[in-house]
Amino acid sequence: MTTDEIARITRIAVSLGISRIKLTGGEPLVRRDVLDIVRKITTVSDLTDLSMTTNGTLLEPLADDLYRNGLKRVNISLPTLDGHVFHKLTGGSVQDVVKGVSAAVEAGFSPVKLNMLLLKDINDSAVLEMIEFSKETETILQLIELEPVNVSGSFYLANHAPLDAYELYLKKKALKVDTRRFMQNRRVYRLPDVTVEVVRPTENTEFCLHCSRLRLTSEGKLKPCLMRNDNLTDILTPLRNGANDRELAQLFKQANLKREPFNKN
Repeated sequence: MTTDEIARITRIAVSLGISRIKLTGGEPLVRRDVLDIVRKITTVSDLTDLSMTTNGTLLEPLADDLYRNGLKRVNISLPTLDGHVFHKLTGGSVQDVVKGVSAAVEAGFSPVKLNMLLLKDINDSAVLEMIEFSKETETILQLIELEPVNVSGSFYLANHAPLDAYELYLKKKALKVDTRRFMQNRRVYRLPDVTVEVVRPTENTEFCLHCSRLRLTSEGKLKPCLMRNDNLTDILTPLRNGANDRELAQLFKQANLKREPFNKN
């Protein structure tokens, strides 16, 4: 999609009551026009929040410009501070991401969240180190439990690390525990000088029951369920064929009508 197409679809979405948008991927920062995308999205009236999830490797030189152009928050994937383990997992350099974290904080993003997906016997022993790093960088750490979605059963069984023990530790250390009611009752542990969120798997009836998210794929399809690919609605082709705003808005409504809980029991 072009930047103008993204901006127009955004305007339609906001006119229907969507007020918060997150740029994800893949990796959104690989697009050379990412600053233009951010700039054009933030010109849409009544948009209240624009955030991004990124692997952070390309963030350092772009952080200031992204912030100045209207991006408000960033989530940065950082599974470990161990350079060898990080390279084994991602093929990249952990120092690039650490520099990106620092640049994001210095640019003024608030909050900056670090996404740590726990993998058994790979990075699950580094939780305390990551908590300390979040404290030092004044970021929020999100401990994320591996989900049995888009991975093989054998990979899940070999790498799944339950969060129970870590959550018990956080509960003992926390000065206060909050619950994000509209984020599947996610618990937020406010320790002295650092905040840690615990992200449990979302493939459950509670999450599906309250999910109101709608995704726009890179190919211009409206996707009402992260877990499914059999109920997409093409909005880009009608847009390129001359559909007016009313017709495009109707496609959003059609996409939302296709929403049904992936987990019903």
